[in-house]
Amino acid sequence: MTSQAVLLHDLLAPHTSSDKVAIIAGDRRVTYREMGDLVARYAGALVAGGLLRRDRVALFLPRGIEESVAIFATSRASGVFVPVNPLLRGQQVSHIVRDCGARFVVTNKALAEMVTEALADLPDVTILFVEDMGDAQALATPSGNIGEDLAAILYTSGSTGKPKGVMLSHRNLLAGTRIVRTYLGITDKDRIMSILPFSFDYGLNQLLTSVEQAATIVILNFRFGDEITRALRDHEITGLAGVPTVWAILTKASPLLAKTELPHLRYITNSGGSVPTSTVTALRSLLPQTQVFLMYGLTEAFRSTFLPPEELDRRPGSIGKAIPECEIFIVTAAGTRAKPGEPGILVHRGPTVSLGYWNRPEETAKVLRQHPFHDAQTGGEIVCYSGDLAVQDDEGFFSFIGRNDAMIKSSGYRISPSEVEEAVMATGHFRQVAVIGLPDELAGQKVHALAVAGASDVDQAAVLRSVAASLASYMVPRAIEVVDELPVTPNGKVDYQRLVRERVSS
Repeated sequence: MTSQAVLLHDLLAPHTSSDKVAIIAGDRRVTYREMGDLVARYAGALVAGGLLRRDRVALFLPRGIEESVAIFATSRASGVFVPVNPLLRGQQVSHIVRDCGARFVVTNKALAEMVTEALADLPDVTILFVEDMGDAQALATPSGNIGEDLAAILYTSGSTGKPKGVMLSHRNLLAGTRIVRTYLGITDKDRIMSILPFSFDYGLNQLLTSVEQAATIVILNFRFGDEITRALRDHEITGLAGVPTVWAILTKASPLLAKTELPHLRYITNSGGSVPTSTVTALRSLLPQTQVFLMYGLTEAFRSTFLPPEELDRRPGSIGKAIPECEIFIVTAAGTRAKPGEPGILVHRGPTVSLGYWNRPEETAKVLRQHPFHDAQTGGEIVCYSGDLAVQDDEGFFSFIGRNDAMIKSSGYRISPSEVEEAVMATGHFRQVAVIGLPDELAGQKVHALAVAGASDVDQAAVLRSVAASLASYMVPRAIEVVDELPVTPNGKVDYQRLVRERVSS
C-alpha cells in the first residue's frame, strides 16, 4: 500500500494498469485493469443517479465480482457502502435499507422482483442494476471524502432484536487491512479463497487485503466440504479464512481432504468463535504444512488478538495477544485493571475501534467509552468494551471465557458455554456442539447441549460420564440433544439465540 492510501478505493488505484487477475468467481475472472475500469463506471452510474457525499448505498448482490466492484465504486463516488448478506430475505433487506437510510440499492436483475417487493414502501430509494452500471460513463472527479469519513456500515447478526449497523471509517478499514496483512505476511504472490460474506468484517477484510497487495482472491460459494477442498487444490490457494462451522465441515464432512495434498496452502485463520482443541488437532493433522492462526475479534473493533501458530501446542484454548498497533487489556467488575489470572471484560484500544452504531447513541455509549485509566490530561480517548469475559496469564496471553451476557448461571454458578462445548467435543463423538442455558425451576438455568453426531450411534450416557470426568458436576449438561445440524447466522456463526428461543417456546 502506498503512503497516499487514505480512502478505501486508494487500495486499488496503484494496480489498475496491471493485467494480473484480481478476482476469480466461478468460471469468470477480472484483471486489476478491468476491475479499475468497472469501479470507475459503477461510480459514474451512482453519481449520475444523484448520489451525494456520505449517501448510503446498500449492496444486495451474490458474492462475486459485481459486489466486489460495487464496494470500491461506492467509496470512489464518496458514498457509504452497506453490504447486505445475499442469504437475507425481503423483510430483513427492507429493515437494513430503512434503518441506514440508504438512498440507493445496487442489485442485479435476477433479484429485481424480490428487491422491488421488499422496498415497495420506500419509494425514495433508487434501485440500480449492475447489468446497466457497467455501461455508464466513468467517473473522473476525485472523491470528496477524507480518512475520518464514514466508509461502511456493517450490520451485525444481532444477539437481541433486529440487526444494528456498525459504522466504520476509511481509516478503520485501512488500518484493519494493514494490520492483518502484516501478521499474516500477505503479498502479491498469495491466492486467497473467500467463502465468507462481505457483510461480515472478517470476510470483507480478505477482499481488502488481497486488493491492497495485488494478490488474487477466489470467491467460492459452496454447499459441501469437498467443494472447498477441490477449490483449494485447483486454484493453488495460499490462504483461507473460516469460522468454526467451516472447520467442522472440513474435518468431519470432507473425505477428500485426507486424500488431497495442498502444498500451496500457507495459512488458515479462524474467527467468529472458538474452535475446539480436537478440531484444531484434526486440522493440523490433515494440513501439516499449513500455519493455523486462531483469532478473536468483534465487528465494533474489527480484530483484537491472534495466537501465533508456534504457540498452539503450549497454549491450547488461548486467543493470543493483541494484534499489531492495538492494545488489549481487561477491566474487572470493580472498574480496575485486571491482574494476571483475574477475569474481566476485554477492552480494545487502537485504530480499528469503530465509530459506533448507526442511529443508536445509547447503545454506542455502552460499548464505546472513555479509556478507564486515561483522563483528558493524559490522553483520554475512546476504547471498545467487548462485552466478552477473558483472562490474561503471566506472559500476556489472553483466554476467552465467554460472552458476559451469554454466561449460564445455574445454582449460583456462572458457567462458560465454550468450556462445556470443549469437553463434549473432546469425547470424539460429535461434529459440532453448542451449549445453551435453558430455564429451570430449581437451578435458575440448566445446561443443555445440542450436538451434531458423527458417523456412528452415540451412547449419550457414556458421553455424559466422560464429560463428568473432566468438568465440575454443575457444568455437566442435563442432556445432549442430537440434531441433524445447528442453525447459523448469515455470517456462518452458530445462532445461539435461535436455539434458546425454539426450546423455550416449544
